[in-house]
Amino acid sequence: MRLAAPLLFVGMVVALATAPDAAPAHAQDKKDDKKKAAPKVDPKTFIPDAATLKQIKDKTEELRKAIAALKQKAVADDMLVEVEIYLKAAENIVRFEEWLAKDSIKWTFATLEQGLSRAKQAEGGKAMWRDAPGKWAVRAYRSRVDDSIQPYAVLLPHDYGKDPKKQWRLDIVLHGRDAALTEAKFIGTHQGTAPKDLGYVQLEVYGRGNNAYRWAGETDVLEAGGDFVTSEFLRGGPEIGTWQVVIRGFSMGGAGTWHIGLHRPFFFEVIGPGAGFTTTHGYIANLPKELPDYQEKCLRIYDAHLYAENAFNVPVVAYSGEKDAQKKAADNIEAALKGFKEPFKFTHLVAPGLEHQMPKPWQEKAEAEFKKYLTAKRKTPERVRFVTFTTRWNDFAYGEIEALEKHYEKAVVDSTWTKDALRITTQNVASLRLRRLTDWHPVPAAVSIDGQTVATKLAPDEDLFLSKVGGKWVTGRTDADKLRKRHKLQGPIDDAFVDGFVVARPTGQWKTPVKDRYQEAAADQFTAVWDRYFRGTLRTTKVADYDAKIDGNLILFGDPENNPLIAKVLPKLPITWTKDELVVNGVKYDPKTHVPVLIYPNPLNNNESYVVINSGHTFKEADLKGTNALLYPRLGDWAVIKPAPTEKDPAAYEVVAAGLFDENWQFPKK
Repeated sequence: MRLAAPLLFVGMVVALATAPDAAPAHAQDKKDDKKKAAPKVDPKTFIPDAATLKQIKDKTEELRKAIAALKQKAVADDMLVEVEIYLKAAENIVRFEEWLAKDSIKWTFATLEQGLSRAKQAEGGKAMWRDAPGKWAVRAYRSRVDDSIQPYAVLLPHDYGKDPKKQWRLDIVLHGRDAALTEAKFIGTHQGTAPKDLGYVQLEVYGRGNNAYRWAGETDVLEAGGDFVTSEFLRGGPEIGTWQVVIRGFSMGGAGTWHIGLHRPFFFEVIGPGAGFTTTHGYIANLPKELPDYQEKCLRIYDAHLYAENAFNVPVVAYSGEKDAQKKAADNIEAALKGFKEPFKFTHLVAPGLEHQMPKPWQEKAEAEFKKYLTAKRKTPERVRFVTFTTRWNDFAYGEIEALEKHYEKAVVDSTWTKDALRITTQNVASLRLRRLTDWHPVPAAVSIDGQTVATKLAPDEDLFLSKVGGKWVTGRTDADKLRKRHKLQGPIDDAFVDGFVVARPTGQWKTPVKDRYQEAAADQFTAVWDRYFRGTLRTTKVADYDAKIDGNLILFGDPENNPLIAKVLPKLPITWTKDELVVNGVKYDPKTHVPVLIYPNPLNNNESYVVINSGHTFKEADLKGTNALLYPRLGDWAVIKPAPTEKDPAAYEVVAAGLFDENWQFPKK
């Protein structure tokens, strides 16, 4: 069997290509993303007059009071957030002045009325809106990344739940880029009823806006899916088929489907990307032919064409318009598979004469292809072959890759598991773990790995760890107590914002104005960008309140003099940093004019999470406004920067040096 996708969603907290039979949730891209870059929308066109704005604010205050009353009654948080999301939607559109579409005012009033209606229902302690077969229902969850409330929408078939034994297919649908997308628009465009013949549950993700489902946007996909499946299980609802999970989307949603589906091929029974992009080079206009080495290597995190061979594990049903420039996305995957001799299932539907669109007839053709792979019963694959370039994506169905010999180089686990034998071949893998799952074959007494036989003496419920030592495989975790790049602890800097994190800002007074003002400006900029573009509020902590056991990744701005937490972690970091000396990678810099930036295992948490110094995401607001392919790491694992503030960008800097740590989190030997 393919690993149960909903179960994996739950374990991890786990375009709109409009469904063949559902109305579009919001506008899809109409032109090539790289050509239009940041669409121009005049927010003044649809801005409410003073009287209307006052009505919105009064109604918002009414909803705020209703929610406060629910909190007084200690309403369960999972129900409360599904009321609070309406308040967040109304507050955001006002404070950001996101009157970006002609229906923005209408959506805002409707959002407030629906929020008040839900608050009334929640007084009785029941989320009745969840039990509404045949209708759209806006749902929400509290994200583990930043404690923000994020929406998603679910469309249930009319006969959902009538047959208690029926298991339902789940389609996770990713929307296209929409410059006018807000929470209020997302809520306002997910109303109405389902087609009479809808035969599956359709879950549409907000994805924190427009980020091509990268970084926290990808986490949103997993969390939304996990929240829905968990809530259905807890309320005793119908069973979501653990084998019939589809991920699909068009345009930006296609790009998200490409990378999520090929990074996690065992989560889904079939993936359906429409258009999108699968490479950085060749897609971004005017991108230099060759970026700095550390940036080039980090492109291998999200460039989906590098993961094309994972189509061996999951069927792909791609769609393109014949005249669409984004047809190149699927062409890139096909080209990458051309020399691949292993069997795979890849269908590329091409609509003659069409540009960037996916009309209903072609949606129906894609649906017909999906059904060919959605079997009534999932079978255990005898063989899996998984490719990755980073331990961030490490699940190969039978287990996980624990460590690589070298990050950003191609790694492969090819495993054949029969009733009484297990044979594994690897490439660029340093250690792995085999799961002890009751619905898989038990680990045999001996495993063949890379032609070597390894004895396995394990308890019935014990996982098997295999590590390579001196070119030979042994059982056990030989580097468990050593600093090593591994899953969720492999960098680069931007990886810290995929999981939960907390920020600690500088507390001291300025002593070197240019440098210290940069640190403050960088923290301010990260806060503002996260708020507007990732739709959340940064969790912050004071030195005395920081709890390494529960606070996740630790993001520190400042220096050893004005941030005590930096002073506390500094002795365990591979740099020297005092008021008189800064040494990074063996090079001395003036600490009055230079600032170190890095990600590293957090010594305050036994190296179980990250600590980041003086950085949020390493791409800028301009990149978030432009094509989503620009959201790649700019600084690797470490950098030395020289602040160069401007009136427009007080957090601007010049990169003096930057790079990646080796597999043991040290500067590579020169």
